Amino acid sequence: MTQIVLQPQRGFDRDLFERRIRDLAAERGRLDIIEAGCGRRWSLRLDDVDYRLTGIDTDEAALRARREQANDLDEWIVGDLRTTELGKETRDVVYCAFVLEHVEGARQALDRFTEALRPGGYLILRIPDRDSVYGFLTRVTPFRVHVLYRRWVTGYKDAGKPGHEPYPTAYDPEISRRGIQKYCDEHGLKIVDEYGSDFYLSEMGRWRLLIGPMVKLVGLLSFGRLSPRHNNLSFVIQKT
Repeated sequence: MTQIVLQPQRGFDRDLFERRIRDLAAERGRLDIIEAGCGRRWSLRLDDVDYRLTGIDTDEAALRARREQANDLDEWIVGDLRTTELGKETRDVVYCAFVLEHVEGARQALDRFTEALRPGGYLILRIPDRDSVYGFLTRVTPFRVHVLYRRWVTGYKDAGKPGHEPYPTAYDPEISRRGIQKYCDEHGLKIVDEYGSDFYLSEMGRWRLLIGPMVKLVGLLSFGRLSPRHNNLSFVIQKT
């Protein structure tokens, strides 16, 4: 497997996703987009694109906040990504950012996404890599540690409250670079774009002086099984 390309700047993947969606809209006109695990806000800027947006989330509190504050969903569904019927070849884009690591049975959700996409449509994924040092440490630490980390290291004071991150993690085998590549090979999907990032370090402020060297040490002790160079992965995957 080739070495992953690190994103050159923060927000690079968002610009990439927006460009891919705009190109698809230029071909098709109005797009039907699903945001799977939509949470409280929509991170893409698509003011110049004609699209219909459906949001799906199991967290009713977060979905209610999204409806009341952003009011940018044409349709909203409180449902499980593994079982919610999305239709067969009815969507042009499925966007799912930092959700599948929380799903036990992520493959079932990926199956739903793949079934819902029209040929030529895009599955846009952002996931943490379970085979990175960051992913490994997240998997082996208790959930309460994740809450404390978000509150005291990243400064997110509402962490752990209803409708707010973080959420318990599952980290199925598919939630990795190898897992996504294997899934795409098995289902005839084409990875159009793939990048990694390590921007989580920049969010730590002075803590990075302690955590950065620790991440490198764990990577060395893993003898190459865990990557210290990135934590998050971004994919644009096309249904052929």
